Amino acid sequence: MRILVVEDEEGLAESLRRGLSAEGHWVEVAHDGHRGLELALSGGPYDVVLLDLMLPGLSGYEICTRMRAHGDTTPVLMLTAKDGEYDEAEGLDSGADDYLTKPFSFVVLGARVRALARRAGAPARTTLQAGDLFLDPEGRRCRRGTRDIELTARELGVLACLMEHPGRAVAKQEILDEVWRSPGGSAGIDPNIVEVYVSSLRRKIDAPFGRRSIRTVHGTGYRMAPDGG
Repeated sequence: MRILVVEDEEGLAESLRRGLSAEGHWVEVAHDGHRGLELALSGGPYDVVLLDLMLPGLSGYEICTRMRAHGDTTPVLMLTAKDGEYDEAEGLDSGADDYLTKPFSFVVLGARVRALARRAGAPARTTLQAGDLFLDPEGRRCRRGTRDIELTARELGVLACLMEHPGRAVAKQEILDEVWRSPGGSAGIDPNIVEVYVSSLRRKIDAPFGRRSIRTVHGTGYRMAPDGG
């Protein structure tokens, strides 16, 4: 998903960006109300906006109200240190879809974000298959046959990128841009980092099973064998 985080606490904003990016989402961050509103109205489209209540410039209430006045129906999850019922009611009345009080669990935040996206009709990623190799990107589960395989978030992302294009050569840079998505893009990241993750994947999904599903395409990148190798 494409997610906009509008939060003036830079430490929290960075923590949210890292956590959501690790789950495969594209995240953009604003630290004040004016920039947040600008991105919300012209930087999208976003699937979900995480909006702090107390912001420099414009409050979360004002941003949400202006978004709705412009016909923007993007789901909004308000984040705030205020926990009074009138504050919550004002947030919802301004057009927010949900409300989360700080401090909160990242697990709960993730569940709220997914619920908002589902209600808004954001497309869910289906289970990917290559022969007896199965990958559920949303559930972050991988298995070959009946055997579960533990993968890191980056490994899941690289594998999903390959399995979404079975039989096609996928360039390293394409994988880098897809899996290492961030507000600053993949600029400055060595494309050879992809080789490290592909090697790790081969040790986990191929070697123990006597398979060779991820093929090297010299001069381009990698290709996933449609039959799982």
